This record gives sequence, structure tokens and C-alpha cells, in this order.
Amino acid sequence: MHLSDLWFIAIAVLWAGYFVLEGFDFGVGILLPFLGRDNTTRRVVINTIGPVWDGNEVWLLTAGGATFAAFPAWYASMFSSFYLPLLLVLVALIIRGVAFEYRGKRDNSIWRHGWDAAIFLGSLLPAILWGVAFGNVLRGIPLNAEHNFTGNFFTFLNPYALVGGLATLTLFTLHGALFLALKTTGDLRRRAKRAAAAVAVAAIVAGGGFLAWTEASHRSGTTTGTAIASVACAALAAAALIAAVAAHWAGREGIAFAANATAIAGATAALFTALYPNVLPSTTSAAYSLTTANAASAAKTLIVMTVVAIIFLPFVLAYQAWTYWVFRKRVKAS
Repeated sequence: MHLSDLWFIAIAVLWAGYFVLEGFDFGVGILLPFLGRDNTTRRVVINTIGPVWDGNEVWLLTAGGATFAAFPAWYASMFSSFYLPLLLVLVALIIRGVAFEYRGKRDNSIWRHGWDAAIFLGSLLPAILWGVAFGNVLRGIPLNAEHNFTGNFFTFLNPYALVGGLATLTLFTLHGALFLALKTTGDLRRRAKRAAAAVAVAAIVAGGGFLAWTEASHRSGTTTGTAIASVACAALAAAALIAAVAAHWAGREGIAFAANATAIAGATAALFTALYPNVLPSTTSAAYSLTTANAASAAKTLIVMTVVAIIFLPFVLAYQAWTYWVFRKRVKAS
């Protein structure tokens, strides 16, 4: 295995971690106006993710930084091509972060409702746009011989990518509902469980449909090994999602949340495996596609990155695990 392949796997793991952890953040923010019937319950909803939401975003920063360092051509082409969608995601994340900090600065209902709306929109837009973006990465975008984007904004609004946006929206919303059921008590917990049951069917249909479409479209274009691996990851994701719904109905909240996290991680693995060895396919010509070979940094750069990652990654995982352990108990209105 070349170091470029290793870093492709590492970036896939980082995105999987981001979607699993930030996914329930987005879901909680989306459900905030529906489950928070008064200021107290809305405060409880926000407090379930208050200690961890900013730490979860570290996975996004690390994934972007790893892409920049390991695959500069991929980073340059993708971030310039997806400039407007990624700008919308960035603005949404900024507004959401500001809303968490400013919501409680004034004892005024209009003030709080405004920031609650910002949390909702700042969670809704990324939950949709990340699926749309990854759908277009899998499908491919028009790139010329210099790997420059030759399409426009409406290029991204194709049926496959829109189904991807619907899949991430429903999966993250389900993830947030399961998290709230695991972290709250009383009436709020019961409403979170009802919300999870309501969105579960949509998540199965949208998520399963997107994975099935992905495998049908990309399996023939990969080697036998990656085709089998992608199908296996997709099957794991589907089975885990069904298990999450079954565990939820059985009242096993911890198992339901863990199973849904496995479904999201498995789906991400299936997408990256279907994409390999491409990192950004070109719909203009296959010869213009970016791959793990022609988009990677020099070997010495990858070696240095590998050594640094081996040294510091355990510390990052340790402090984040410690944070979740400290704030592991349910949040009560009292």
C-alpha cells in the first residue's frame, strides 16, 4: 500500500468521525424548534450538545487540513469547484456557533427565538449540503485537462446529489433524535423517542436508496476488491440502520444510538470505497479525473504527515473521549 492510499483511508475515517459526531449535533439543532416547547426545554436540548459540539467540529478541520496536505490537487480543485456550497456551509456553521454563545446573553424571548432560528438553519443547511456535496464528488463534476471546474452552480443540483442531501438530512435528524432520547428525561425524552420513530422510515428509504444508487452506479467502475468492500460497507450500514430502529422500538436507547452511528460510518466507508482510486472524477473525460496517484503530495511530505499523525492522534482521541465521559449523564430540566 502506498502512503497516498493510506492517507485516502485516513481522510475517509476523519469524514466518518465528523458525520457520526457532528451528525447528532445537526440533528439536535434541527429538532430544537419542534421538541423545545418552552425556554426551559429548549435550554435542555441545547445543553445536551453544549459541551461537545465545538470539539466535534475538530474532525472537519482535521479532514480539510489532511486533504490540503496529502492531496493538494484534490483540495484545490474541490474547494474551488464547490466554492459556493462550501461557503454556505461555512456561513451556516459560523452562525450556529455564534447562536450557541449569544442565545443566553439577554433575558428576552424575541432575542432567544431569533438565535434558536439561527441554530435550526445553521444545522439544517449543512445537514443537506454535505450530502449534496458528497453526491457530486461520487458522481463527478466537469473538469478540464487543468483540473479546473467548467460547470456552474446548477451542475450540483442533479437528482443523485439531491437524494444524497435528503439521505444525510434524514440520517442526521434520526441521529439527533436518538441522542436526545439517550440524554434527556421526562416528557422531552418521550417526544424525542416519538420524533425518532417518525423520521426512521424516511431515513431508511432515503439512506438505503442513496446507497443502492451509489452501488449500482459505481460498482462496475472499480476493481473487484473495492467493489466487494463497498457493497459490504453498504450492507453493514443498511443492517445497522435497521438494527437502530429495532433497538429504538425495544427501548434500548444506547444500542439504538450506537447502531445508527455504525450506519453513518458504514455509509461513509461505502462512499469512499466506491470512489477509490478516484478522489474527484471528471465527467468531461476520465483522463482528467483526479486520483490518489496524480493528486497526492510528494512521498517525503506524506512520511512527515504520517509520523506527526501517529504521535498526536492518540492525544486528540483521548481528550475527546474524556470529554464525553465527563458529560455522559442525562440532562434534566431541574
